[in-house]
Amino acid sequence: MQTNIKSKKGFSRKFIGDKAFYKMVLAIAVPIMIQNGITNFVSLLDNIMIGRIGTEPMSGVAIVNQLIFVYNLCLFGGVSGAGIFTAQYFGQKNNEGIRQTVRFKLWIVTIITLFTTILFLTAGTTLIELYLQGEGTAESIAATLRYGQQYLLIMLAGLPPFMMVQVYSSTLRECGQTILPMKAGVVAVFVNLILNYILIYGKFGIPALGVQGAALATIISRYAEASIVLIHTHKHKEQNPFTEGLYSTLKVPAALARKIFIKGTPLLLNETLWAAGMAMLSQCYSVRGLNVIAAQNISSTINNVFNIVFIALGDSVAIIVGQLLGAGKMSEASDTDNKMIAFSVFSCTCVAALMFLLSPLFPKLYNTESSVRQLATYFIMVSAVFMPQNAFLHASYFTLRSGGKTIITFLFDSVFIWCVSVTIAFVLSRFTTLPVVAVFILVQAGDIIKCVIGFVLVKKGVWMQNIVG
Repeated sequence: MQTNIKSKKGFSRKFIGDKAFYKMVLAIAVPIMIQNGITNFVSLLDNIMIGRIGTEPMSGVAIVNQLIFVYNLCLFGGVSGAGIFTAQYFGQKNNEGIRQTVRFKLWIVTIITLFTTILFLTAGTTLIELYLQGEGTAESIAATLRYGQQYLLIMLAGLPPFMMVQVYSSTLRECGQTILPMKAGVVAVFVNLILNYILIYGKFGIPALGVQGAALATIISRYAEASIVLIHTHKHKEQNPFTEGLYSTLKVPAALARKIFIKGTPLLLNETLWAAGMAMLSQCYSVRGLNVIAAQNISSTINNVFNIVFIALGDSVAIIVGQLLGAGKMSEASDTDNKMIAFSVFSCTCVAALMFLLSPLFPKLYNTESSVRQLATYFIMVSAVFMPQNAFLHASYFTLRSGGKTIITFLFDSVFIWCVSVTIAFVLSRFTTLPVVAVFILVQAGDIIKCVIGFVLVKKGVWMQNIVG
């Protein structure tokens, strides 16, 4: 009896924090949740607005957004390598170090954006056609391709402001400032929502522009967001001392650039290959027909709204644990990390239960075939069941990344998705007659292997190191 009491107390001390702990975590996580939550909720409304036009416009936009998702994660990976150093420099109160990491970020996002623009202008149609190999009438395939081309061409104009927001917002968060990116994100999504209503359906004397209107609304909102973040950050130099002399030069010291490059390249490759892997998974599922593209679009849009909890808590792990490592507080970093992972898994178990219960309701909002709605419901249910698993994986990934173990995260994330997840999806979708939902379940179940690997790596503490000391 006494042994049980002691083990319970030991468990509580290891995985459950006090009031001050949760207050600290939520102070970082809640603004990120609010920003991501509003962004994804408005994306849901956008998606529904386009979905009300018809299945082909919704599918065309969904395919392009899957391609742009790869670019988005390339940017995320590009700034993340420098971001590890930013968080630890902030822990040291080294403003010049932060300034230099921002300059590195500016170079990397510019290169990625130029490459992406050239790729989409020259090979955009070919990339969209990769998703149109499944069953469907010639008319519906042609219409889906046309809508996708229209949407992609306009969306390219929104890449420059998006890249600048990624540089500034990531830096502010790594310095513990999550409120400004949240406020700017809130303004942007409401601008997007209002303009979507006006431009998609043609209100207040403006002609109905359909998917082109949706793209225009998105890029205008991105310029609004970038303006708010950049102007406010530079106007408040006392709060953001790294902005002082930021653009006096764009040179980055060779030694630091080399260190960031060594740590950051695996992250950049990881995010790029992981996003490409997700795009490949969608392509594998699309072999089962155009209805699958529409159903996956509905499902993923709903998932993004519910996933904000473990996304924000994972980001918080990178920020809080990274700062503790930079300050040399290793035992505190380990203790904090255990509690944050446990909190993320518990929170997402509750969120997953709610998502599962509501899963039949969301697809009814779309003007599409009943078969698409039913398929989307199944996808949402499966995603809900596996959400706690994904919460653990996300927190483990950011734990490893906070200590600069980028080679391990590269193997843990993108190598795994290509060697295991994509392999499962490719083989089952092309060489079996399994229903697409069964294929989706087996792909998700494959991540159990990664859970075991993540648990061992986190428990061994291979990530506990100060990389700026």
